[in-house]
Amino acid sequence: MEKELVSVIMPTYNASQFLADSIESVLSQTYTNLELLITDDCSSDETQNILQKYAQKDSRVKVEYLKENFGPGIARNKSIEQAQGRYIAFCDCDDRWLPEKLEKQIAHMTRKDCALCSSSYYICDENNQVTGINISPKHLTFSMMKRDNKIGCLTAIYDIKRLGHKFYMPAIRKRQDWALFLNIMKECQICFCVTEPLAYYRQRQNSVSSNKLSLVKYNVDVYQTVFGYTEVRAYFHFLFSFMPAYLLKVLKRRRDSKRYLQHR
Repeated sequence: MEKELVSVIMPTYNASQFLADSIESVLSQTYTNLELLITDDCSSDETQNILQKYAQKDSRVKVEYLKENFGPGIARNKSIEQAQGRYIAFCDCDDRWLPEKLEKQIAHMTRKDCALCSSSYYICDENNQVTGINISPKHLTFSMMKRDNKIGCLTAIYDIKRLGHKFYMPAIRKRQDWALFLNIMKECQICFCVTEPLAYYRQRQNSVSSNKLSLVKYNVDVYQTVFGYTEVRAYFHFLFSFMPAYLLKVLKRRRDSKRYLQHR
């Protein structure tokens, strides 16, 4: 039986240092029936030159260029619009996949008959040194995800056929991935996870996501955008639901990372 097409969504912005490795990790998948849809968010470094070379080299690479910098959510949505595959997968321009990622996750989705899947992943630094690990549970429920985002975007795959239509990133500047997964799980209620690590998440110094305090507003925005909460109610949920769940997640990740690094 012919494998279904997977549309891989990759936003880029001034990513020349890591971009080639990210693209190669997608094109080197053992699951070869894929298209890599890249939307560049008005880069000013060598990113666009790298993209042009890969688009000429491999017909599976399809590139769009934005004339202004709109943020990764808009860039991802531009690629999702162009997607032709049954499955939508995400990989950022500084992250990497293991070669069997797609094959193992698509097989898992078929076994579980599920519409949303994620996996565990390694955490690495700017020099590709593994510094930790994030181990997923076997499944995530909507109520678990409402408390805190537990899906690494670089591991997420959703099935358009099972859901009935495409899902897009909501129009917020940050945390669009969490909002997207919540909207998907409103319909499917559960995300089945591969507990084996299948990707490398790059933790960069001075990145927006590394400054957690700066993201408070955007986490609150998710509650307002997805659930229609008032600002007061959104902050209430952030303080008394999100924060306890987030702190527990961080403690678990540190514990798991310490155990993993000790036994490497």
